Amino acid sequence: MQRFSGFGLIGQALGYQEKWHRMWRNPSPKSAYDVVIVGGGGHGLATAYYLANNFGVKKVAVLEKGFIGGGNTGRNTTIVRSNYLWDAAAKLYEHALQLWEGLSQELNYNVMFSQRGVLNLGHTLQDMRDIQRRVSANYLNGIDGEVLSTEEVQAKVPMMDCSSSRRYPVLGASWQPRAGVARHDAVAWGFARGADSLGVDIIQDCEVIGFEISSGKITGVNTRQFGTIGAERVGCVTAGNSGVLASYAGLQLPIESHPLQALVSEPIKPILDTVVMSNQVHGYVSQSDKGDLVIGAGIDSYNGYGQRGSFPTIEHTIEAIVELFPSFSRIPMNRQWGGIVDVCPDACPIISKTAIENLYFNCGWGTGGFKATPGSGHVFASSLAAKDMDPIAAPFSIDRFYTGALIDEHGAAGVAH
Repeated sequence: MQRFSGFGLIGQALGYQEKWHRMWRNPSPKSAYDVVIVGGGGHGLATAYYLANNFGVKKVAVLEKGFIGGGNTGRNTTIVRSNYLWDAAAKLYEHALQLWEGLSQELNYNVMFSQRGVLNLGHTLQDMRDIQRRVSANYLNGIDGEVLSTEEVQAKVPMMDCSSSRRYPVLGASWQPRAGVARHDAVAWGFARGADSLGVDIIQDCEVIGFEISSGKITGVNTRQFGTIGAERVGCVTAGNSGVLASYAGLQLPIESHPLQALVSEPIKPILDTVVMSNQVHGYVSQSDKGDLVIGAGIDSYNGYGQRGSFPTIEHTIEAIVELFPSFSRIPMNRQWGGIVDVCPDACPIISKTAIENLYFNCGWGTGGFKATPGSGHVFASSLAAKDMDPIAAPFSIDRFYTGALIDEHGAAGVAH
């Protein structure tokens, strides 16, 4: 792998920028692998990277039906935080946040992780009680967080209307200083580059259309382009397409697929240096390095696989953002898009073995998968390498829907992922 550095950049400039290497190879698949990862998004690529780098499993392939990072990874609003209520969720997301903090250096690739802090606004007395409970729970789990008053919120975000006359007055907020944003496609590219340098085969335009299963054990995957590829273990990390893949193995997953929408404005001068989220008003907004406002909407209520949601959801979100930031009403919106998210009943992921031996699923992240990318990849890689679930991943077993040991972040914390 060609390492990036300031001196290297100067050298390339003197050489007319003609000696850059390809970021990753475009190999043909081998006949068999120790581990096949289905899904070339951030989570799948992170899993492959950590398998090769941390756990010594280097005969690995990542199979992606389109191009890497072209699904939800390239369609999200890039927020990273770890202030979740339940212990299991908090440990997983905090593990991810700690990996985020050194990720650019580890990958030798700038993922543009910016720890600018995240505000979760409270608009009612119950909101504030929930915020105080969550911040206290975070403190017990060693996660940073503060409860801010209306005046402190206004001081951090002068552009926001915190007056008491607003339809949704801001009574306060939780504040996680270590949270922030990262560049979504750079995360996929960084993990792909790192995994490829360790010998992982990244196979694009390779759709999995079935599994080879013998005596209850996975032996390979069937692909549309390359036929059967043998595999000792298979890890599926395909977000909203997970239910379709599971059906190929005769499994049913407790997930629903919905379109999740987001949109960006035209670039403007820097005016927002943090991330503002509001469950009550239902919208969240940050400003990217290019200057455009990145606005997240909710999921459409219907189930579907179309990567375009309904206009009323966008309208509702714009109304919410203008409610908080009246001055944004004159900013033109540039484009909007949708991604297919897989939502579990308790709003927490499934990282689990299945009834098929050596077939594993990592799915159900709903609207909160991006922030967990390195942590998800690390614990899933650990589980695949050991053929047993990592302690951080163990509570997210699919069996919890039978035992009742749910990790109900929606019901408990009232936090949209």
